[in-house]
Amino acid sequence: MPETTRRSVLARTGALGTSIAFAGALSELFASTAAAHGRGGYGPLVPDPAGLLDLPRGFRYRVLSREGEPLRSGEGPVPGNHDGMAAFSGRRGRTYLVRNHENDPTDPLPVPAVPGLTYDPAATGGCTVLELDRDGDVLSERVAIAGTAVNCAGGPSPWGTWLTCEEDESRAGTNGYTKDHGFVFEVDGADPHRSGAVPLTAMGRFDHEAVAVDPRTGIVYETEDARNPFGLFYRFLPERPLGGRGSLHAGGELEAMRVPGVPDLSAVTEPGTSFGRVEWVPVPDSQAVQTSVRSQDYGPQGITRAQKLEGAWWGGRSVYFVSSYARTRQGAAADHFGQVWKYEPDRRRVTLVVIFGPDTGIDTPGESPDNICLAPGGNLMLCEDGKGAQHVYGVSRRGEIYEMARNRQNIGTPELPEWGEFAGVVFSPDGETMYVNCYRPGTTFAVTGPWRD
Repeated sequence: MPETTRRSVLARTGALGTSIAFAGALSELFASTAAAHGRGGYGPLVPDPAGLLDLPRGFRYRVLSREGEPLRSGEGPVPGNHDGMAAFSGRRGRTYLVRNHENDPTDPLPVPAVPGLTYDPAATGGCTVLELDRDGDVLSERVAIAGTAVNCAGGPSPWGTWLTCEEDESRAGTNGYTKDHGFVFEVDGADPHRSGAVPLTAMGRFDHEAVAVDPRTGIVYETEDARNPFGLFYRFLPERPLGGRGSLHAGGELEAMRVPGVPDLSAVTEPGTSFGRVEWVPVPDSQAVQTSVRSQDYGPQGITRAQKLEGAWWGGRSVYFVSSYARTRQGAAADHFGQVWKYEPDRRRVTLVVIFGPDTGIDTPGESPDNICLAPGGNLMLCEDGKGAQHVYGVSRRGEIYEMARNRQNIGTPELPEWGEFAGVVFSPDGETMYVNCYRPGTTFAVTGPWRD
């Protein structure tokens, strides 16, 4: 039976303003339900006269990069489909912003192939990196890795590299590919040639979404966004934990999470519900030579699945991961409009910390959360990937959900009704700037303002 903790659990009628409660930091996130807007945050959004990005009064944005413009390196145009992202400190106050491009073979703006940085010349995904000076101005923009497939999200490593994930497990010979896909790659933003384009095969070949690394142990947690069947939540136990750039190539063991008695996380609808004694089951064949990793035999007890496992973030002593939505008509055990889960390795316990809904229409606050990150002061930032107008939502430490940004680029454009999602939200190392991507048209914004107020 689950261990149920109901600290500050709110009524789920949609009438309350509060939705999530914090106690000091993300690692102490209370359990609650996201149902309506609160009064927290930075005030109402102000319509942008330029028609790009609405922000609260006192905040401003700069466009750092847009798809189709020339890369400053001269390697070609800026690729499209801007997705996951991370920011790293460099010398002399510089920041390296590493950005994914979730391109498949049909996309018209591929990541340009660069010698020494290209894995599969037939694949069009990868990463670019923007080098910013201490004032936030772009000094350079270049390819960081190319020839990968459908680079969706990923996560930063404790030693300052980006782990980019392929959400495509196609074999060589499929889609014209010359190599197998479905891997994680390490990217050094300061000098991409130091990391190259070599897959971290031991971390598994599947439809990767995001990763989060425990900075104490080096264990890497991985989400899988897949169907037929739904994906799993994994952990990778490296042979050389915290060994620095390249150490993950030494190999390790991949395991999948089993929550006894819970075959589908969507069946859990009560926020604050916890399950102790989480089990980790070795993956029989991490390379999926004959059978996809999620379809392999995990014994008579089975394995725990979830629909749309996406964003992941390490906070405090826990890893947080997102299920963007679940639909019974698509095979899930129950419907929801977004879950955030917390796994505590020290206690082997997983807890549903927030569930979004009920649905109130296409502009439901926080519908379909995707990428997440921790903001200065302990607020949680969520990128919305749903229908209608798309937002970055904040969740205050008092448990109130508020609009932080709204994408204006796709409003009133029926040809792009759902592709204006936000992605890759992250803060600069000094906490003064929020960087965020609009997926399509691919745009990278830098947002400054009174964050610490």
